[in-house]
Amino acid sequence: MKRLLTYILCLFCACVFSQEKKNTDTYFDVNYFTGNIALHNTDISHLIKGHPEGFIVSWNKKTFGEEAWQQRYNYPDYGFSLAYQDLKNSVLGNNISIYAHYNFYFLKRNLMFRIGQGLGYTSNPYDKVDNHKNVAFGSSILSSTYAMLNYKKERIFDRFGLQAGVSLIHYSNANVKAPNASVNTIALNVGVTYNIDEEATKYIDTIIKEKFKQPIKYNLVFRSGVNESDVVGTGQFPFYIISAYADKRLNRKSAIQLGTDVFFSTFLKEHIKYRAAAFPEEGEDGTADYKRVGVFAGHELFINKMSLETQFGYYVYYPYDFEGRTYLRIGLKRYFGEKWFAALTLKSHGAKAEAVELGVGIRL
Repeated sequence: MKRLLTYILCLFCACVFSQEKKNTDTYFDVNYFTGNIALHNTDISHLIKGHPEGFIVSWNKKTFGEEAWQQRYNYPDYGFSLAYQDLKNSVLGNNISIYAHYNFYFLKRNLMFRIGQGLGYTSNPYDKVDNHKNVAFGSSILSSTYAMLNYKKERIFDRFGLQAGVSLIHYSNANVKAPNASVNTIALNVGVTYNIDEEATKYIDTIIKEKFKQPIKYNLVFRSGVNESDVVGTGQFPFYIISAYADKRLNRKSAIQLGTDVFFSTFLKEHIKYRAAAFPEEGEDGTADYKRVGVFAGHELFINKMSLETQFGYYVYYPYDFEGRTYLRIGLKRYFGEKWFAALTLKSHGAKAEAVELGVGIRL
């Protein structure tokens, strides 16, 4: 593992210094971080042994306002990141992950907020024989999100700059396979930036502010995936969700939503049978309906052809009590033309994930 990481770092450095004369409007940054695992769930208290540390290496592409959305969002960057984290516990192992990210700027571009989403690999997941104490990661492949808030100054020493701030790194498999207590690391980070170009390109400011109007749109979405209950070994089952909602654009950036979900979660059907057999004192006979119906209100933030969707829901049809009557959904959408879109979302009950949802929909 150490040889692999050394090779990757050398490759990044080679890329940096091999593009001295090419005008690319790109830059690299390398951040070292150290911090603490947040105790969001008492089930992982025995896994917190030390202060996790690691590094994040990123390639960033600058925007300068060639498209209107870039000007509206104060010329964000986009790019890719590679992260390595030593969790300071042999039971948890080490994690390595890759992300796509956006950088957004504030305070005269001295304050940078980065949000990244990607996939991670953990070296020592749960195993009922060899690693039964690792209730955080039930699978080798994980979903990972990280956020970083940095104060940064570019080109302090020629093309080199400095940045420092705080980061949050989340690893979870979203109950694709149990157990899935997950890990959140809150860390301090410090890093170096390196600009490929000798001089910065000038920003374009041509956008004309005008009122944006759009009629109410109607959306139909089909979502699916697989997940497992929190009971280890009960098996993975498919789920199906049909969503219908209306949205109203408030401006070019935002829209509000109101709609309904119908859930067909077959893992819950099996979970009801299991609870009835294993805990007869609860009074369940195993015949309760596993289907649920919810209503939700939401918000959508449009960034070019991508958007960030957040929804808060309440089950109006709730025949079996499972994790409470409220739920959350957050995720990304990618539009293909004016009507069709794909979605990748996480559904949870508070901080407890239920499923990663893959969806396709139409907006009319």
